[in-house]
Amino acid sequence: MTQDPATVPDAGANTPTPWRPERTVAVILAGGTGTRLGLGIPKQLLKIAGKPIIEHTLAVFEAAPEIDEIIVLMAAGHVADAERIVERAGFRKVTKVVEGGESRNATTRLALDTIGPGDCNILFHDAVRPLVSGRIVRECVNALWTYTAVDVAIPSADTIIEVDTDDCITGIPVRSRLRRGQTPQAFRSGTIREAYRRAEGDPDFAATDDCGVVLRYLPGTPIKVIDGADENIKVTHPVDVHLADKLFQLAAAQSHQLADHRGYTEELAGRTIVVFGGSYGIGHQLAELATRFGARVFPVSRSATGTHVERAEDVEAALRTAYEATGRIDHVVVTAGILEKGTLAEMDEETIDRLIRVNVVGPVTVARRALPYLQQTRGHLLLYTSSSYTRGRARYALYSATKAGLVNLTQALADEWSEFGVRVNCVNPERTATPMRTRAFGEEPADTLLSAEAVAQASLDVLLSDLTGQVIDVRRSTDDPAREVRAAVVPAQPGAPADGTGTTAAGAEQHAW
Repeated sequence: MTQDPATVPDAGANTPTPWRPERTVAVILAGGTGTRLGLGIPKQLLKIAGKPIIEHTLAVFEAAPEIDEIIVLMAAGHVADAERIVERAGFRKVTKVVEGGESRNATTRLALDTIGPGDCNILFHDAVRPLVSGRIVRECVNALWTYTAVDVAIPSADTIIEVDTDDCITGIPVRSRLRRGQTPQAFRSGTIREAYRRAEGDPDFAATDDCGVVLRYLPGTPIKVIDGADENIKVTHPVDVHLADKLFQLAAAQSHQLADHRGYTEELAGRTIVVFGGSYGIGHQLAELATRFGARVFPVSRSATGTHVERAEDVEAALRTAYEATGRIDHVVVTAGILEKGTLAEMDEETIDRLIRVNVVGPVTVARRALPYLQQTRGHLLLYTSSSYTRGRARYALYSATKAGLVNLTQALADEWSEFGVRVNCVNPERTATPMRTRAFGEEPADTLLSAEAVAQASLDVLLSDLTGQVIDVRRSTDDPAREVRAAVVPAQPGAPADGTGTTAAGAEQHAW
């Protein structure tokens, strides 16, 4: 168990006998059934950002140096599901997955029985709070050097009112003293055990959280509150699923971003990358960058190698060439796409067919043909969308529809391919300076466009990350608008300019974004 002495208050303030826990145990409470989400499975098994919610949660505690052991209390009938997730993810700290009780309090009692006797720190955390941070975990554990019970909460941004049975206001508490409770809740084992022992003698015992049990049955025990975080939301209602997905996109801002060129060389040396649409634009820049860092890159396109992404035989030939030359394929990138502007009623059948075949059939074809190769290396498929996927616009109807389709394809494949260890992500660059964009839209102020190099760098960071199922926006630096060499990765913003990928106008050749 690792704790930070620099952040531990004076242990003598509240504790006559020095606290010497044997270990720190995280108890993941996963007994929910998902009824409020209208699901046929427990909500903790719902996939967000390419993984079940509970897997995201377990990963935080697995990575926390303060945690020695993890116990999962799972919904009835789904213990085997949780065990499969633990085994597949390789979570070594998870020692037990047991069936939870019929209530939160019953589940806590089961957890205490499972942990057994002995002095230890215990953290209870909702499995459906997957965005809890390592900072919160660390501060909970450190606070237990001084306090025997610890809660996590954030200030209330809303005014709280009290009402009677007729829904009439009876009081308005002072908002500055109100907090919204979160988890984890942390305890010294003796404190929480004693609180529940006393509660057993109360026929009216009922509580929604464990700090409430301590507050009621050990009224003289101080309960320390540490700062939670706005993003530490509990996935309870349908809107929470959408919010959590977007918050994971925010977290993707720290996707990889190695410190120096040596780090990229160490990561990429010996890897094989196939770039469909790699003759110019973002695809070309990505191929050049990866090659400089030691990767073996195979850029293909219709103009340079006669490769049509919508033709299965062309795609298979490109992949086979790379595989036979290097014996592996680690990453497959699809930057090929076209933009045909015009109203849907005005478009001829040939134009419609070409746009759909290149923008949708092409990525689907590449994905199907690439999977056997990527399975061998537990590799990565990277697609590209446009900000117009968030809101269709006049004269961009089919283009926007195809970009939205790629987003859904990314999320679905990340789900389907998770059992193979293959990652799938989608990059969404804002307006990017490429020759194709210049031909399509004319000269534009340089400080309003991303450079293709910046998008290529951000794309490389995504390829080297553990992300999957993400839509990653690439934006110009807000710190210094004159510089466009650093791309920030942020969630998609509805209403952003369309055709931000630098694609071409009607009749343009298939190209790399």
